[in-house]
Amino acid sequence: MAEKKQKIKNGIIVQGSILAIAGIIARLIGIVRRIPLTNIIGDAGNGYYSVAYEVYSIILLLSSYSLPLAVSKLVAARVSRGQHKNADKILKGALVFAFFTGGLACLFVLIFADWLAGTVMGQPMSAIGLRFLAPTLFIVAIMGVFRGYFQGIGSMAPTAVSQIIEQIFLVVFSLLFAELFFQKGDSYSSLMLSDQYAPAWGAAGATIGCGIGALAGLLFLIGIFAMANRRRRAKIRKDLTKVQENYGGVIRVILLTVVPVILSTVVYNISGILDQGIYNHHMNALGLEEIKTIHWGIYSGKYKVLINLPIALASAMCSALVPSLTANISNHDKQAANDKIGSAIRVTMLITIPCAVGLSVLGKPIVEMLWPGSDPLAAKLLLVGTLSVIFYALSTLGNGILQGINKLHIPIINALISLVLHLVIYFLMLKGLDLGIYAVVFSNIFFSLFMCLLNHLAIYRYVGYKQEMKRSFFLPIISSLVMGAICFGIYQLLNLFLPLPVSCIAAIIVGVIVYFVAILLLKGCSKSELSRIPVIGKILANLLP
Repeated sequence: MAEKKQKIKNGIIVQGSILAIAGIIARLIGIVRRIPLTNIIGDAGNGYYSVAYEVYSIILLLSSYSLPLAVSKLVAARVSRGQHKNADKILKGALVFAFFTGGLACLFVLIFADWLAGTVMGQPMSAIGLRFLAPTLFIVAIMGVFRGYFQGIGSMAPTAVSQIIEQIFLVVFSLLFAELFFQKGDSYSSLMLSDQYAPAWGAAGATIGCGIGALAGLLFLIGIFAMANRRRRAKIRKDLTKVQENYGGVIRVILLTVVPVILSTVVYNISGILDQGIYNHHMNALGLEEIKTIHWGIYSGKYKVLINLPIALASAMCSALVPSLTANISNHDKQAANDKIGSAIRVTMLITIPCAVGLSVLGKPIVEMLWPGSDPLAAKLLLVGTLSVIFYALSTLGNGILQGINKLHIPIINALISLVLHLVIYFLMLKGLDLGIYAVVFSNIFFSLFMCLLNHLAIYRYVGYKQEMKRSFFLPIISSLVMGAICFGIYQLLNLFLPLPVSCIAAIIVGVIVYFVAILLLKGCSKSELSRIPVIGKILANLLP
């Protein structure tokens, strides 16, 4: 029996790892896509794209984003009891729910796109892209049900593969249509005597790729479902469950499951749309419509793209940490839980602190290498804003830790408090100090800092965790500062006689080597901790004696 339980546990870990790795790959593909996209549609195009995508994201959160989690939990609960008929009813009921909510969300965006983009967000020309995104809301809702179903029956591979397929199609077709529509908009610009049509239509073309990517992922899942349908029907026929659920009850339990998740995800993500709406209206009132679009495009399409790369690794740490942490808490083993929390924080800081320093000192050449001829504002934002990399990574990890110890409501409360404080600081900086786009950067640093502090206090309160400072923070900071100084010097020296890309990449490679040598000499990282870094950790650990 013990051997069987261990086998099941190992299988769960393997399946979870597949999903976590696929999530990292898909997210990195999506982030990297913004580099060539910006080179096509420009900073103004990024500004238009960002408005459309922020509105789409919030409506997606409200309509169907939580469906995969809800369906997976409900299906898993019934399959574990051998209730395959009831699991089938959950699937069918969820599909009806998705058709309704996804279809309603799609129609709402199609009808009210002008109001959402213009009145709410202060960016009327983003309505073009928002309308192209509307069908994606319906497709993603249906896809979410199938992903949740496969996860519920313990098969993570279909979801993992569909995520990667979705991103590949998204990248190819968003870049293709961005280029085609940019040219179409360019002809409109000549007729309308405005240079804003080209980036606005280019951004709209990029949103088409989102729908095509989602459709490709959905078709893949439907194909896998069809191939496994005979085995599924056989299990349903053998099911002798006497108590069967009705569809009314199924819809009710889906609602009860998704509403708490919707509340939490909206709280976490609403700051972006609030920031952008407030910023756009403020700049419009000053008569700076074109500047505000370009500056927000630089912020969302360059600054955020670069700082999100290391934060993505922190999210991966959460995926790996939560299941084992939950098991420790269930077994009342607080010491093991504290050890895991401390190790996760150390590993996360090992990654994010040098990334923050590296982006600060090499921000300008990195931006110029990725986006030739770029506005210097992007490098300036990186110089002052990379501290948020550390705080967002810590707050993301803190959310995962609190979820792992079954305190799901605490991150929501902390996010609400942080959001209110963030908005107060944002208004003061934007309207009082007139800092423009810098107000967005600084206020978001404070938001992530507040989240860090509140989460840490909660973790201490519930599991008694006390933060170790030397190996988690001081040694990575010292190593990163040494790395930063050497990186900057190497780049300045090589740039005297080598092309920018060569000197920048060489400085980054030297910096990585210097950092890991420094951290190992200072004994700030063990081989076992190094191996916990997602994707590349084991490779690095194997290089050590």
